[in-house]
Amino acid sequence: MPQPKKKRWESMAKGLVLGALFTSFLLLLYSYMVPPLHASQASMTPDTTAISCSPAPADPPAKAAAGNASAAGCAPQHNIVFLKTHKTGSSTLLNILFRFGEKHGLRFAFPKGRNDFGYPGWFARDLVRGYKPGACFNIIANHMRFQYDEVRALVPPDATFITVLRDPARLFESSFHYFGAVVPLTWTLPGPDKLTSFLRDPDRYYDPAAINAHYLRNLLAFDLGLDSGLEAGSARVPELLAQLERRFHLVLLQEYFDESLVLLKDLLCWRLEDVLYFKLNARRRSAVPRLSGSLYQRATAWNGLDALLYRHFNHSFWRRVDGFGRQRMAREVAALRRANERLRRICIDGGRPVDATAIQDAAMQPWQPLGVKSILGYNLKKTIGRQHRQLCRRMLTPELQYLQELGADLWITNLWKLLRDFLHW
Repeated sequence: MPQPKKKRWESMAKGLVLGALFTSFLLLLYSYMVPPLHASQASMTPDTTAISCSPAPADPPAKAAAGNASAAGCAPQHNIVFLKTHKTGSSTLLNILFRFGEKHGLRFAFPKGRNDFGYPGWFARDLVRGYKPGACFNIIANHMRFQYDEVRALVPPDATFITVLRDPARLFESSFHYFGAVVPLTWTLPGPDKLTSFLRDPDRYYDPAAINAHYLRNLLAFDLGLDSGLEAGSARVPELLAQLERRFHLVLLQEYFDESLVLLKDLLCWRLEDVLYFKLNARRRSAVPRLSGSLYQRATAWNGLDALLYRHFNHSFWRRVDGFGRQRMAREVAALRRANERLRRICIDGGRPVDATAIQDAAMQPWQPLGVKSILGYNLKKTIGRQHRQLCRRMLTPELQYLQELGADLWITNLWKLLRDFLHW
């Protein structure tokens, strides 16, 4: 017998109320776990007198220049800090670090309950799961807002610090589309092409104090721990650039990812097999054309501090390539691409990434932005020889799944995923 109309409405109303209460509870829980975005660094810093595995915070010792590291029979480096910047291909590099660390039984510093260190709050050592004074780790690599002294205290003195940058206009475009659903100030932008509307008059729409506004201006600078509201012409900028030069042994470039990996391999005294990769977390091509012409220039100007950072480290990157040797670089890049291509034929069903709806194994589903499944993933071949079976799976495993397999506790992230699946977000 059909349910009376009144009863149906009462049932729907109860469901909406319960859903709203559950959502509110999760948002409150999430807010409790995330440090305040605008908290001062001092308030976020634990007692610096605690015994650590490193000397008192200082700039790291210099490393052998690329091109010289492997010349003297060096030993592979195991202690690495990777500042994982947003929308720069960093998930692919993270997979490389996961595989190396797992292979050599290294100790990772994992966040508590989630896949980042309290981002967008400042990194602090007590955000590391299991942290106790004196705790020492080999690899720190999850998203954070960088705070050098806090990170320095958790790794040995010989740790190598690396990060990756990307053309700021392209990064802004990617960030705008990926994070738009969680940046409320974009919701009321006029027209079907919200990105164009924003860039035509960003000062009209942008509020630096708005929720998640950091995703929309100088995101690289923000992740690096700088003031993302700082103008590129500020007198403070030259010293900040010099400080970053001292603290990071290598700054990779997303646009020259293979060349970056060759330099990284040389710096860390790793083997070619250690830096093989498949591109992870790639976004499906948008129906909206990429930024070009005046819009590209507007995006670059709007992210002026990031543009200055990128130009600076682009120059230092190519000086490093010159020191390594252009011909040698060309040979090693070619070898890396041949090895990657060989594994692509061995590992990937169809030889290319596919839409989320076409991924057959739920364990291989990448995390998707709210509201749209735009991140591509892979299907493993059904028949892979024993020699490559584990390597193929590891190279294609999305970040969150790999974190859990390494022992990270992602209960908050998983709870958020359950809510999203329930609400079809």
